[in-house]
Amino acid sequence: QPNTCNARAFRPFCPARTLSSRLTNRRDRTMRGYFGVGVERISKSMNAGAIFRTAHAFGASFVFTVAAQYQQHMGTRADTSNALEHLPFYGFPNVDEMLLPEGCRLVGVELTDDAVDLPSFRHPSQCAYILGPERGSLSPEMVEKCAFVVKMPTRFCINVSVADALVLSERSEGCRVATVVMLSRTAAGGEGGSVG
Repeated sequence: QPNTCNARAFRPFCPARTLSSRLTNRRDRTMRGYFGVGVERISKSMNAGAIFRTAHAFGASFVFTVAAQYQQHMGTRADTSNALEHLPFYGFPNVDEMLLPEGCRLVGVELTDDAVDLPSFRHPSQCAYILGPERGSLSPEMVEKCAFVVKMPTRFCINVSVADALVLSERSEGCRVATVVMLSRTAAGGEGGSVG
């Protein structure tokens, strides 16, 4: 005779699962700000598509290209989430015509000697990340517009779409850790702080 008891009633208590669901619900209410992701002078539409898909997965508010050879019909081959159906897309012909929202800080992702190592970087709450082309670097004009330049702690350059995923993962992790601290302070009777 099959057991007709509700299996959920006998599920052992799992604090991690409870905290995880609380974090997910809490994060939706407490995270502030936004971010966008862009690429400069990218020549492979499928790389741009993969970058936009990753941006969409991590919750970007917009995506953009600058002086790029991006063909949307080719990019969608790598973007199975159809990010451009869900996010605003801006295609700027050059650096001078690039426009960002007021208060949005531009963060360049580039392997330079004076760039900040990504793990120690505090991500602005309102920013746009800009990555360079597959076989090159951000233009000097673009670097000049950046409020910050960050780099991966690697010995040499990595694939641009991999760099995008690492930056956004690091941003997400930083927000998650800050949310845990905020929850801990609130539970202990203290005040939570804002992220960013």
